[in-house]
Amino acid sequence: MKEFYPRKKKICQMCAGKPVDYKDVPIINKYINEKGKILPRRMTGACAKHQRYIAEQIKRARQMALISFTK
Repeated sequence: MKEFYPRKKKICQMCAGKPVDYKDVPIINKYINEKGKILPRRMTGACAKHQRYIAEQIKRARQMALISFTK
C-alpha cells in the first residue's frame, strides 16, 4: 500500500520578491520552453496575477527583439 506524502506547494517567485522585467533576458528564458512557448502556471509556480504579468513581459521582449518568437 502506498503512503501519501503531501507535496510542497510551489511559491510564486514574484511574490517572494524576485521581479521579472522584459529587459532581463536570462530571467525571461526561465519562463519559456525550448520552442519559445510560454510555460503554464503549473510549471512555473507563479500565481495567476503574476503569470499574466510574466506573459506580458515575454511579449514585450519579443516585440523589442530581445528574444525570438521561436527557437
